[in-house]
Amino acid sequence: MAYLSEADHEIVSAAVREAELTTSGEIVPVIADRSDGYTDVVLWWAIAAAFTAMSLFAAFPEFFLDKVDVLIGGWTSEWTYGEVIAWAVGIGLVKFVAVFALLSWDRLRFIFIPSPVKRQRVNERAIRHFKVGAEGRTHGKTGVMLYLSMQEHRAEIVADDSITDLVPAEVWGEAMADMLVEIRKGCVAEGIAAGVRDVGKVLSEHFPRGEDDDNELPDRLIEV
Repeated sequence: MAYLSEADHEIVSAAVREAELTTSGEIVPVIADRSDGYTDVVLWWAIAAAFTAMSLFAAFPEFFLDKVDVLIGGWTSEWTYGEVIAWAVGIGLVKFVAVFALLSWDRLRFIFIPSPVKRQRVNERAIRHFKVGAEGRTHGKTGVMLYLSMQEHRAEIVADDSITDLVPAEVWGEAMADMLVEIRKGCVAEGIAAGVRDVGKVLSEHFPRGEDDDNELPDRLIEV
């Protein structure tokens, strides 16, 4: 899913080019629709719902079976043990399928994903993209990736070891804040550009640009 137009891409690319004028660092902005499908989390919600429904049926079988009697004609039935078990399993199965189907809808699914799980998966995916696309790919190992995951509403900044050795993670807080302020207003490209500029300022302090520095990574936004 493409979130940004060609004009938006140019806004980000221009910010990258400008930021790298004063630093030997290489900035790689990445935007993703989502960092994971969370099928396992949806599955656990469906299992929990099914187990809860079967537990309630087991605790109050007469209440539920009385309702069934009303639905099928109003006469009280003598339910066999096998029929009771079948009803319990059937209720659990229906609940499982219903919850799994509901949470397959993206808008509901991401509401029910716990925040710590989102945070962890976004971080893991950001690191994975960094290892593939930027880690160790510059002469001085000065690559930085700004990773934005839209469905989770999360952002990560990942850097090469030579940068993390000098720049504490807290320093990137301003870049994250400036980026998210614009994104919350719906200005995604402007938000990423703001983050890029802030990262560029930090890199300029620790890794100023030398006369023989080459541009080693493309100055563009990557959509994945």
